[in-house]
Amino acid sequence: MIQIEKINYPDKLKEFIDFPHDLYAGDPNYVPELFIAQRDMLNPKKHPFFEHSKLQLFLAYKDTKIVGRIAAIRNNNHNSFTGNNDGFFGFFESVNDYEVAKLLFDTAISWLKNEGFNNAVGPVSFSTNEVFGWHIDAFDKPPMIAMGYNKPYYPGFAEQYGFTKNSDHFAYYMKDGSVSEKSLRVSEAFENRLKTKGITIRTVNIKKFKEEAEKAHLVYNSAWDKNAGFVPMTYHEFMHLCNDMKPVMNADLCFIAEHEGKFIGLSFSLPDINRVLKDVKRGRLLPFGIFKLLFNRGKINKMRVVVMGVIEGYRKLGIEACFYAKTIRNAKRNNIFEAEASLILENNEMMNQALININAHVYKTYRVYKLAL
Repeated sequence: MIQIEKINYPDKLKEFIDFPHDLYAGDPNYVPELFIAQRDMLNPKKHPFFEHSKLQLFLAYKDTKIVGRIAAIRNNNHNSFTGNNDGFFGFFESVNDYEVAKLLFDTAISWLKNEGFNNAVGPVSFSTNEVFGWHIDAFDKPPMIAMGYNKPYYPGFAEQYGFTKNSDHFAYYMKDGSVSEKSLRVSEAFENRLKTKGITIRTVNIKKFKEEAEKAHLVYNSAWDKNAGFVPMTYHEFMHLCNDMKPVMNADLCFIAEHEGKFIGLSFSLPDINRVLKDVKRGRLLPFGIFKLLFNRGKINKMRVVVMGVIEGYRKLGIEACFYAKTIRNAKRNNIFEAEASLILENNEMMNQALININAHVYKTYRVYKLAL
């Protein structure tokens, strides 16, 4: 018999976080989430998401054994910004048994209905500013930093339940040698032309990290405001995210576009630390995982373009092309020869075309689902 247990922080949070480690045991592509990061993310006293919103965690048991988990999420800022009345589900994991998945969906949706929502959307972990979507292909490839990884049967479970596609988001792959040299040369002409307009592109100043992050926050919230599903990040949320990224940042891979001193665009790429984290047992850095992290960082030869955007009024000037060119050149200098750019909304024509122009290609598709309640 399958039973659902409502989890109230901090009771059984460890079990909730650890379940995927058992579910994916033996999967060579699985990368465990860091325990301390997940624990802080789900701690109402530590993560700024809980300043304006809430969630409820659930575990599924079969004969005292954990067989699934899910979170039902109320994101008040999302609905205030979009004008929608959507509830969300996330943190979903399940054994390959539709009966378990159905009961998890039933439980989350019952909670969302009680909250008065019209639709259930997911999977998301809080919002599209964090990990979201299930990849519907490329199950033989590991996830890059801050990307989701899921069992191939999850999309089928959602569709069987009645969920339909809400949006697709692309992950592009590029490799040294396949990138168009012509596009890199063109970017130099773009950059020279930008300089005549008072627009310059530089790397992030780590010594002024807080000041740089505060200015980048304003760009982030305005550069993506027209993207479907986007919700602006609060100051505390954005600074929390930046502080999480700082330990793995390489300033050579992070760029700011300025017009006469005003931030107008940003591009952040991160070394793919997942190449190291996959060997950190059950996501525990202590006592020995930290040594793997420190000693093996130099072996990382891949990166992910996490964030790239330009505010309205400065688009279609070639800034995005310059970001890509400078990132590619600096990556080579850091012995990084492969990259992923993600997650690009399917109808974001400008960003998709910019990647196609440098010979990048879609190698993974992440899907977000929706169900009318």
